[in-house]
Amino acid sequence: MLLIYHLSFIISLVPKPYTPNDKWSQRAAAEGYRARSVYKLQELDARYRLLSEGMKVLDLGAAPGSWLQETSRRIGPKGKVIGMDLMPIDPIADNVSLYTQDINNHTAIAEILQKEGIEHVDLVLSDIAPNTSGVKDVDQWRSVELCRSVMAVAAVFLKHGGKIVMKVFRGADFDDFLVEVRAQYDDVKVKQVEASRDRSREVYVVGKKAAVMR
Repeated sequence: MLLIYHLSFIISLVPKPYTPNDKWSQRAAAEGYRARSVYKLQELDARYRLLSEGMKVLDLGAAPGSWLQETSRRIGPKGKVIGMDLMPIDPIADNVSLYTQDINNHTAIAEILQKEGIEHVDLVLSDIAPNTSGVKDVDQWRSVELCRSVMAVAAVFLKHGGKIVMKVFRGADFDDFLVEVRAQYDDVKVKQVEASRDRSREVYVVGKKAAVMR
């Protein structure tokens, strides 16, 4: 009996195998979304009230576009969402503008926003993940560095009182990164969403940019 118990305990620690066509992917396909990640945004929106009619939103690392689809629906025709990624994104809706753009080029981002008639956005979204190497510490560090790039964009283009949402992998650098976020944002929350894969270390960090300069 003791041996069976130990075997059961060990099995419980092994992550479930990756299933490409899991229930979230099947649901996304049935509902016309481009990726299962849309349900992560829906859960975050329901919890933190991120999206509303008429908002101006910047979605960084937006391909293939499921977050853009949901944002477009929630902000309505009077809102505007700008999606950027290194990969081209297929058109979505009239209130969605798409750019193949490196998010580290702030000059180009400023020109894009000026072209769109936007000075600052109400919300910055980022579901960016690094190209994984299979080395957990390396991948986690890359994830944090991507988030730092997102924060650099938000420092310039997110309005005071606006919100930021970033996906990041937990790991050795996570606590230090969270200190950085809390130094720049108010009401910082860390959320693990239901639609994340069982074996994933990803969480979402949500913060509100201070209404006045610190």
